Amino acid sequence: MDTWQHTTVLLNEAVAGLFRDALIKPDSIFVDATFGRGGHSRLILSHLGPHGRLIAFDKDPEAIAQAAQISDPRFSIRHEGFAQLGELASASVAGVLMDLGVSSPQIDNAQRGFSFRNDGPLDMRMDPTRGQSVAQWLATAPVEQIAQVIREYGEERFAVQIAKAIVARRQERGPLSGTGELAQLVAGAVKTREPGQDPATRTFQAFRIFINAELEELQQALEASLDILQAQGRLVVISFHSLEDRIVKQFIARNSREVFDRRAPFAAPKAMKLQALARIKPSAGEIAANPRARSAIMRVAERTQA
Repeated sequence: MDTWQHTTVLLNEAVAGLFRDALIKPDSIFVDATFGRGGHSRLILSHLGPHGRLIAFDKDPEAIAQAAQISDPRFSIRHEGFAQLGELASASVAGVLMDLGVSSPQIDNAQRGFSFRNDGPLDMRMDPTRGQSVAQWLATAPVEQIAQVIREYGEERFAVQIAKAIVARRQERGPLSGTGELAQLVAGAVKTREPGQDPATRTFQAFRIFINAELEELQQALEASLDILQAQGRLVVISFHSLEDRIVKQFIARNSREVFDRRAPFAAPKAMKLQALARIKPSAGEIAANPRARSAIMRVAERTQA
């Protein structure tokens, strides 16, 4: 069991987005593409009929352990990222939910390396059993690559200064291994910062996104959702920073219009694949109760008949 608690953001709103207007039959198949600690999954299950099914995905072994506590025959989980959504049967799913936030237990457990507030190993992998940790990457990465990652994924103005500080530290005393020292290095390189924001926020976000290939996986999962959703199936995505939300917004917009082939001007256009339904933010009450919800944006779209 986790000793760290997690409060699911936009819990009722997200599940209502999947089932809204009673267009979706409760005996359908649904997907929780990011199980986390199971808040959304448990509420979805409470809405399902006896023949409904919920398929969940998550890369985090701790999430998989949490899912093992759900003894509902309608539920199953796959230990892999949501980029694998495309392995499900075409037009077989009535709703896909993606909650892109890092769960509170991941942040609060210093051993996972996500937090700059508590010192721990510089890891940040969603699945610590696979792939390269941030510490391993920073041990050899050139200053240009480090700066590019911080600039592109953290939208950080001081990316070059931070990258140079990391490489200089590596050359003097060997590679960084702890989150606390990285946070101190970043604080020394960042000259100004928005009130209330830790200087390390953007850099830690950038390294986490990069090491887990989060944006690439999101793009793959969104494309896969088009194939697996049945007509009138719902796509619900909760984003927590502008890079994610921009990808989701542009994906829905791109697929919410007819496409004309310039090479065949008299041919019928390809029909739109999605219809945007809603953009929802947490209420003031939810933000007051859970400050980590303040940056969340939820977008809901529906698969068209085409």
